[in-house]
Order: sequence, then structure tokens, then C-alpha cells
Amino acid sequence: MLNTLAVANYRSLRDLVLPMGALNLVIGANGSGKSNLYRALQLFAETAQGTATRSIAREGGLQSVLWAGPERFSRLVKQGKHPVQGGPRKKPIALRLGFAGDDYGYAIDFGLPVPVPGTLFGKDPEIKREAIWFGESWHDQRTMVDRRGPVVRARDDAGKWQLIEQHLQPFDSMLSRLADPVRTPEIVRLRDEIRSWRFYDHFRSDAEAPARRSQVGSRTPALSNDGHDLAAAWQTIKELGDADALDDAVSDAFPGAEVTVKVVGDQFSLEFQQHGLLRPLAQSELSDGTLRYLLWIAALLTPRPPTLMVLNEPETSLHPELLPALGRLMQKCAEVTQLWVVSHAPSLIEALSAAQGVNRVELDKELGETFAHDQNLFDVPAWKWPSR
Repeated sequence: MLNTLAVANYRSLRDLVLPMGALNLVIGANGSGKSNLYRALQLFAETAQGTATRSIAREGGLQSVLWAGPERFSRLVKQGKHPVQGGPRKKPIALRLGFAGDDYGYAIDFGLPVPVPGTLFGKDPEIKREAIWFGESWHDQRTMVDRRGPVVRARDDAGKWQLIEQHLQPFDSMLSRLADPVRTPEIVRLRDEIRSWRFYDHFRSDAEAPARRSQVGSRTPALSNDGHDLAAAWQTIKELGDADALDDAVSDAFPGAEVTVKVVGDQFSLEFQQHGLLRPLAQSELSDGTLRYLLWIAALLTPRPPTLMVLNEPETSLHPELLPALGRLMQKCAEVTQLWVVSHAPSLIEALSAAQGVNRVELDKELGETFAHDQNLFDVPAWKWPSR
């Protein structure tokens, strides 16, 4: 489980360090930086997939995603007694992402590229530093794998540094390119954990939505991001997961209702039988809210829980009366996987805030910078960035 999340210089996240728990609820007004934090988590996942630098390029390049304000704010600026002004930089330009978990910590540092004559890719961000360490906060003596520029080193069983790679491309993360279970088992383990993370953001429910069409069925332990394999995922939970929890989740939201999987040839689809109806409703006939709720059930009751699941505004298109049931479903999910929920809905926020051990993070913004509301010095987890 992740215990600390740190982001520096990504859009409005100039310097944010947050504690994390099993169930994390992120709230805040529009424009407070919730989407930026969600996107920063996605960049982590893309790092393990080897696509982070391309993703930054798609967002307009490093200069577009970097914090656009000054390097620091003076006390007079924060008091409104002095205008915001830039000045000579004292530190290198760096977009940094990091976390610390129960076993390992990890950080990656993206910077501006070194000018190379003759290349057309002179604006691609470069990975300047990566590190994996033991413990809550980085320290050189606790570092197990260290990457500076193209050179990667790892400690052996005797604690001595061994050269692993000296020609790693600046756009490649060591997580995506180095996978030696003998010399760098920390990379293999961390990469596999990050690759298990799942992100769900705004399931489509329009008439042409993939989730409304029947699909060829095969065992599906993890619902896809667009929900096209809903029926197959549902049946997989029935056979390999917690079938009773599946039925309870339906009854909690729709008392007396029953969901079954219909198979025609090799095509799977759902049927929804509700009290008072003479026939079941086909998957294509369901209301937007009902379809989205069934999608959330299939996502949250996965028989193959990831180490982290991130949900962005799951209340979209749901009737407020369904949100307390959704909150209870999320609490059950958080018993087996770390859950991160971004929400605007008062009913869902109330339901999750009452959960035991919930980590509630309220974001706010001042002078364009996102910060955690009411977070004082003693609430900030211990954190130190690896230097270049």
C-alpha cells in the first residue's frame, strides 16, 4: 500500500506531499487541482508502461505541463503586499513524481533535454534521475536502485553497487526497460505493482456506448476502461469471485432486482429484471444511471484486485439515492485494494467520510498553487527528493 504521494511542478501541483490510506477521498472546488492530481497518478502508471514521456509530449511538452508560477512565493506575496514576480532560478527545472509504500519508495525526475544537434526531438522531456529505496523517505544509504542520466546501478546482496546499464535512453524509464529478477528484483516487483493499477474515468452510457453492446465472452477478471466487456466481467465475478457480494450490491441499490448474463452463440449480454416489470431489460435498454452503476459494481468487485484503483467522479449520471450504496460498495473494495476516489457529490462524500479510517484530502488553491486544506507542518509525511 502507498503511504505517501509526492508531486512537484506538475501544473498547479508546485510542491504537494500527501499521506495515503486504504480509502482516500479527494474533494475540492472546481479548479482546485483534483484533475491534475488524478493525472499525476496516471503518469506514474505510464512510467511503468514506458509511455510517460510520450504522454507529456501529447500534453504539449514539458514546458506546457510544468508549474507556471515562480519558483517560490515570498511572505509579502502571500500576504498580498507584493505582486507575483519571477526571478533567477536557484534550482533546475524538474517535474517530479514520487511515492513511498510499505516496502519501497520510488521517485522519478523529468527535466529539459540536453541540446543535441541534428535532432527534431529536442523538446522531448528527459529522465534525469530515478531511485528505488527502502523506507518512508529517500536517503542515499537506503537506495537499492539508482539511475542518473543513462547510468543505472543496483546494490547486490553484500550492499555493494553493481553497474546494471550505462546506455539507457533519456526517454526510457528503468521500470519499463530493465527487468532482471536476479540483479534488480526491486524493479521487477515495483513495475508489476504499478502496472496493476487501474483507472476508471467517466464510463460512457450514450446509445453507442461500448457497454451497451453484447460482446464475445471470455473470462475477464478486470473490467476494461470503457466497460465493453461488462457481461463477461460480471460472469467472471459469478464464477471466480464473490457471487454473494455481487447479488448484494445489486439488491442494495435496486431492492428486488436481479441481473443475469444472457448468452446467444458466443455473445454475452446482461439482463436486468426489476420488480414490477413483466420482462427483463436488455443491456441496451438500461438507463444511463443503472448502466453506470452496474459498471461500478463490476469494477469494484473484481476477483483480481489491483494494488491501487483510482476513480474519477464516479457519481456522474447516478441518482443521488444510489450514492450511499455506491459508498458502501467502495468501502468493501477498500478492504482488499487501495482506493482513491475523486468526487463532487455531497451524498457520496458524506457516505465515504463516515467510513472508518478514511483519508480525506480537501484540495484548495491559492495564487494558482494547489495545496491540501488545513494541512499543517505536522500532517505532512516525511519526504525528500533524490538530488540530480
